[in-house]
Amino acid sequence: MKIVTYRSGNETKTGVVRDDTVIDLESCGFPSNMQNLLEAGIDVAAIEAKLDSGTSLALADVELMAPVPNPGKVLAIGLNYADHVEESGMDTPKHQMWFNKQHNCITGPYSPINLPSVSSMLDYEAELCLVIGKECKHVPRERAHEVIAGYFVGNDVSVRDWQRRAQTFQIGKSFDTHGPIGPYLVTPDEVGDPHALDIRCTVNGEVRQDSNTKHLIFDCYDAIAHLTQAFTLDVGDVLFMGTSSGVGAAMKPPAWLKEGDVVRVEVEKLGYIENTVVPEIAETIIR
Repeated sequence: MKIVTYRSGNETKTGVVRDDTVIDLESCGFPSNMQNLLEAGIDVAAIEAKLDSGTSLALADVELMAPVPNPGKVLAIGLNYADHVEESGMDTPKHQMWFNKQHNCITGPYSPINLPSVSSMLDYEAELCLVIGKECKHVPRERAHEVIAGYFVGNDVSVRDWQRRAQTFQIGKSFDTHGPIGPYLVTPDEVGDPHALDIRCTVNGEVRQDSNTKHLIFDCYDAIAHLTQAFTLDVGDVLFMGTSSGVGAAMKPPAWLKEGDVVRVEVEKLGYIENTVVPEIAETIIR
């Protein structure tokens, strides 16, 4: 099942994509807010049973937003594909390397991404993402699948000079608009094995990254087992699972994103996101 957060007129709601339509979940008796839907638990069979009674809108007439527009924690793992480790000139990590992306970075699947006013070293990272559907702690690897509500496509947009200034990576990974995700939350029953999905990134139609999630060093279940040894994962937390080789920083010379570039990230069974680079409007905002 493909579940979306969408905007129609002045309303932002949840829906299910069926062919070229979106069926409004509130009209079927389900929460209109993604966080509330996640907390209630996504029962695919129960939702399917009521979809025919729901209100339908043309997919072309709505704006798809980030499927999880207001995540709690946004966590991303670094150096999680062997070929990316090699191109980065780093050693293969013995332990999982996690960093935070601030929730303000999250943006829609087709929204613009900012070229920062303070840097020209803007880069892309095609990633598989997942969202947590059950509060969990000390989850063994063999049960980790139980807490995943769904998967979607992500781009861990990175400002490389700011990233390299600090060991945590946090600021360089957290600029506003630098976490596009979507276009749908695809439920696990439709995805099957999340570790056998083709993943690729193109910039202006040129293939930059082309891999498969089978090459993850630490997979989705490893990630949940590891993180929950340290802290509770909450409903609505989002995990970015790392990127493969082909990032702009590793090219010779580096191929930084520039104004007007169109970055497309696609993952098998999950669809694609496509974002255009626009100059940041560096205005002071105090509310």
